[in-house]
Amino acid sequence: MHNDSPSVEGAKDGHAAVIPPPISDLHCFTETNGVITTTMFDIPGYRVVKVLGTVYGLTVRSRNWAASIGMVLKSVAGGELRWFTNMLYSARNDAISRVVAETQNRGGNAVIAMRFDVADLGSFAQVGAYGTAAVIEKIEGENYEHPQLL
Repeated sequence: MHNDSPSVEGAKDGHAAVIPPPISDLHCFTETNGVITTTMFDIPGYRVVKVLGTVYGLTVRSRNWAASIGMVLKSVAGGELRWFTNMLYSARNDAISRVVAETQNRGGNAVIAMRFDVADLGSFAQVGAYGTAAVIEKIEGENYEHPQLL
């Protein structure tokens, strides 16, 4: 039986486990606005044609003082501080969007070796993303092996 769904080997019954679409970012790369982004140094099945240099995306967010008071009370009881978690996810996504925009401005279609940096600036949170903008092309041929996936 042929299944085009992404899967992970090693499920309990010996069959491949299907990865649901909401967590498809568990793959080795994600596509963002047509630009492939990856934390790897290469992309399986693609070759780097041109390196366009380092690209950065940065955002600084202020903490809502009312939410901060609520979060202080929540931290006494313990557990996840969801407001801060959501703020950091939102900031991370904005940083990625800026990296992608800079890559597209340079004529690139991929960001390789992407990294994140987070800093606390008093009552502000800074999230940065950076990586290497590149032009990549798909490697043609059915016999190409992806050594990263073996």
